[in-house]
Amino acid sequence: MVKLLMGLKGSGKTKQLVQDINESVKNETGSMVCIEKGTKLRYDIDIRVRLIDYQEYMMGSLPFLKGFISGLHAGNFDISHIFIDSFYKLVENAGIAEVEDFILWCDKFGAANDLSFTVVVSEDPANAPETLKKYL
Repeated sequence: MVKLLMGLKGSGKTKQLVQDINESVKNETGSMVCIEKGTKLRYDIDIRVRLIDYQEYMMGSLPFLKGFISGLHAGNFDISHIFIDSFYKLVENAGIAEVEDFILWCDKFGAANDLSFTVVVSEDPANAPETLKKYL
């Protein structure tokens, strides 16, 4: 399952992400990971969720992010949900085409590995291509 939280800056996407994370802790049995740039969510999310500061790994490209997630899963098959905050801050020079590519990859990777994704993107939902509307 892939959930896409899309909206303009200040529309409450991160607040919704925090709610989704804390709700998932109550309902899911696997490990959960939250990838963000910085540590602003440190005190907002449940301590059982592994918080990863993207900046520590010198990432920036979409292939690197996909490889990083693949490596996380390879190292821990118990991960049931990966949350990603502020996609555009994590992937340099990304646009809606990269969002689409990543969400479709998450859907395929998640289905193959029994893994859910929640991804936050600061973008007007009206700009979402038709292929992404089912994830909103």
